[in-house]
Amino acid sequence: MDRLRSLLSPELWTARGASLLAGLLGAAVILVLGRIAAKLAANMVKSVLDRSHTEPTLVKFLANLVDAVFFAFVVIASLGRLDVDTTSFAAVFAAARLAIGFALQGSLSTFAAGVLIILLGHFKAGDLIEAAGQKGRVLDVQIFSTVLLDETGVKVIIPNGAITTGTIRVHAEPAAERQAAPPQARAG
Repeated sequence: MDRLRSLLSPELWTARGASLLAGLLGAAVILVLGRIAAKLAANMVKSVLDRSHTEPTLVKFLANLVDAVFFAFVVIASLGRLDVDTTSFAAVFAAARLAIGFALQGSLSTFAAGVLIILLGHFKAGDLIEAAGQKGRVLDVQIFSTVLLDETGVKVIIPNGAITTGTIRVHAEPAAERQAAPPQARAG
């Protein structure tokens, strides 16, 4: 009975309430400031890459990736402020990352191929290319695929993995033909 009275004592609940309120306020401050810091980090990455004339699709992707990863750490830090055991979150995160990696193995190789195509810049929107058994004018280079317009006016979408595993032929054109090419599609 004494144990029950000690659990119901107002002094104990007041101390616990103050501690809980301080933890909630601390977690909220970490979340707000962390969100601002994540956005600032993403904007810094974006501005550095923009100044180096990196492909806009890749700039947007990398800025979003930096923002998401940074904010994930902020959420874990704010949970730690609430005295939540974050080691279990880290273990679950690692296991999920491994499972997702296996599930997306093909997609990740296609994604990596897209990043390589964009970074290396062997061809860009408006170029006439032959790749993966297709010939056409490049309308758009995306992270997972490249969109061509063939001679008959048909849109052909080729996975970037298929492009990077074979020969790519980029046709040189006279300046007059390049000016007659369709307008470049936006890159992202």
